[in-house]
Amino acid sequence: MELNLQRQTNGSEPWHAWYRYPRIGLALVYYNYHNPVLDRSYAATAYISKSLFRTPRQELNFRLGTGVAYFTNPFDLETNHKNSIVSSRLNATMQMRFEYDVSVAEQLGLLVGLGLNHYSNGATTKPNFGINLPTVYLGVNYHQQRPFVPAVDASNAMPTDIGRDFFNVSTSVGFKQRSPVDLRKYLVQSVSVLGGRRVSRKSNVLVGLEGFYDRSLIPQLRDTARTTDNLPDVKKAGVVLGHELLFGRLAFVTHLGFYFYNPYKSNTFYYERLGLKYHFTDRIFGAVDLKVHRGAADVLEFKAGMKFNR
Repeated sequence: MELNLQRQTNGSEPWHAWYRYPRIGLALVYYNYHNPVLDRSYAATAYISKSLFRTPRQELNFRLGTGVAYFTNPFDLETNHKNSIVSSRLNATMQMRFEYDVSVAEQLGLLVGLGLNHYSNGATTKPNFGINLPTVYLGVNYHQQRPFVPAVDASNAMPTDIGRDFFNVSTSVGFKQRSPVDLRKYLVQSVSVLGGRRVSRKSNVLVGLEGFYDRSLIPQLRDTARTTDNLPDVKKAGVVLGHELLFGRLAFVTHLGFYFYNPYKSNTFYYERLGLKYHFTDRIFGAVDLKVHRGAADVLEFKAGMKFNR
């Protein structure tokens, strides 16, 4: 079951018009898995819903959101060792779906949808296979205003920094567990220096260098090495290419990186990153990123940084 509270953007910010006046909302999601190993989950997800097709009586929307989830029966080595899917009570969640809404009354709409809900703790605790739930939705929508009429038309507004370069300097911390048996949380740190350019109203592109220090690799290396003499360095460095999809002060971040310094080859030569970045001021930003190796979560990064305009 799911309860949604959403608000229609009205054009008060220029990006509202650039994305055809999306809705922003909060979803409260409940699942009963009818399985004693998994039991139940509760989640709160903030989302944005973009209109793909809209008339006074019907609309087709694509929705993307992220948030936190609570599971009632996670993995426990003694009491619930069969739950290899969810190992912590708190997890991150990602939600995406297509929704079709057709009017059945002046302010009432019938809703059908097809979506995917994903739950994972980003390898903070193991085991961490995570859950992917393809879902069919049926529901009702109450619209305070229908049809929608924007209060302000800012579709022609252009940002003043298009075509300008900038530099981002940031650092991050994260924690990860090596295995279900080793319960210690190992510190993972990174630093990055990225140069970027705003290429359009919606997009930044970036390129730069990053360095990583994953302390969980030290005991992993010692466990697998035949001798403790002259062990390779566990630190890593890479070059990264990135894109930021902009929603005012908020950005959806995607990165693809390649290690050029990787003495201890504990993973693939490349990595991906998905995240959310928010500018608290024009200069200071924070981000929450998920670093991934070939589709498997590596670490959840909590990042802080500064932006310098050229």
